[in-house]
Amino acid sequence: MKVFVIGGGGREHALVWKLRESPSVEKIWCAPGNGGIAAEAECVAIDAGNVPALVEFAEKNRPDLTVVGPELPLVNGIADAFRSRNLSVVGPSQIAAQLEGSKIFSKEFLLRHKIPTAALLGIFENPDEADSALSNVNYPLVVKADGLCAGKGVVLAENEEEASHFIDSAMRKNELGPAGRRIMLEETLKGDELSFIIVTDGDKFAPLAPTRDHKRIFDGNRGPNTGGMGAFSIDELLPDSLRESIVRTVVEPTLHGLAADGIRYQGFLYIGLMITADGPKVLEFNCRLGDPETQAIMARLDCDLAEILHDLATRRFDPSKFHWKPGASLCVVIASEGYPGKFTTPKAISGLTALSNYTGVKILHAGTKLIGDVIATSGGRVLGVTSWAATLDAAVSSAYAVVNRIDFDGMQFRRDIGTQAGLAQSAGN
Repeated sequence: MKVFVIGGGGREHALVWKLRESPSVEKIWCAPGNGGIAAEAECVAIDAGNVPALVEFAEKNRPDLTVVGPELPLVNGIADAFRSRNLSVVGPSQIAAQLEGSKIFSKEFLLRHKIPTAALLGIFENPDEADSALSNVNYPLVVKADGLCAGKGVVLAENEEEASHFIDSAMRKNELGPAGRRIMLEETLKGDELSFIIVTDGDKFAPLAPTRDHKRIFDGNRGPNTGGMGAFSIDELLPDSLRESIVRTVVEPTLHGLAADGIRYQGFLYIGLMITADGPKVLEFNCRLGDPETQAIMARLDCDLAEILHDLATRRFDPSKFHWKPGASLCVVIASEGYPGKFTTPKAISGLTALSNYTGVKILHAGTKLIGDVIATSGGRVLGVTSWAATLDAAVSSAYAVVNRIDFDGMQFRRDIGTQAGLAQSAGN
């Protein structure tokens, strides 16, 4: 099999890592890839959002399987473009990807199909009307821009001033571009967050290993939100009773709702949940795998990913082929100084050969590039040190032993990834 992976972050490096393990895979391309992926696949200098160029490459090289990592090409219709050319692809259609591409589309879908979610307090296209609504709601308040904003489209406003500031920046100052032309107000949910990710052909589905990510930049969940500073996976995150509740009240109604709306969903579906006192409620949908959740998930995968995804792309999906290693996995993200704000690159990275003394650890690259024979930083999130072990404590220990051997100017990382397992395990009680 020849496989084409689209994307260039840690999620895509994790996919390349596991796809390479399949005995049926003889060639992997990755567009655009990164400095670490370049050692394991042929990197192609095409931006992940450039659908016409990606289609042209695929028509010329005819991969047997294409796996789309990020949301932008999916929202831009890449899966439809590939299927119309008889190219096997894993990823939802453009209309299905609106579950992530438009928060308003997603909220209206949830409400229409009576899937548990936060109460909708208003949808606005006019900033003055949005501002006037702020005096009639309870705080803290969730304010969301409608479109894709690279993680900057949601604010948890503690008061009216914070909410008004977000509305002003999104709708009057146009700081989020077209994505901020419409905004939505919704109630704040209380509870424990959980990432529930499935693979589906629109009918059958397989839940992936349960994960929890750490969004905020600093230890103790302080500071601004990021794309994710780490993630861990243990089965205890998802007791059987909670899994059954999520499947019954969220997953099955979602797939039935999509079918009722004439939308066949194929690919990965990330369901961001809040486990509240009233049961699981949907915070958001993503039309792809999470990052860094994927790194922790792939570390526990114990089956042939290429075979399963090829079956999915060719309408022969068999969820029973998924198998998982027992124990735990962990991904610690190393980021550039200043992230999630402004940062400077490139910075030479040292210590990447630290793995020789450690088993059960893989360094997955996110924002890196090759400059000559030197690996250097090229983004905000730079590396994901990923480990797997019999226990979470052991996975934490081995991951941080490697993290502490890596160095570049100004690097930052959280030191408490995976140490909140007790809180996470209480989510099902």
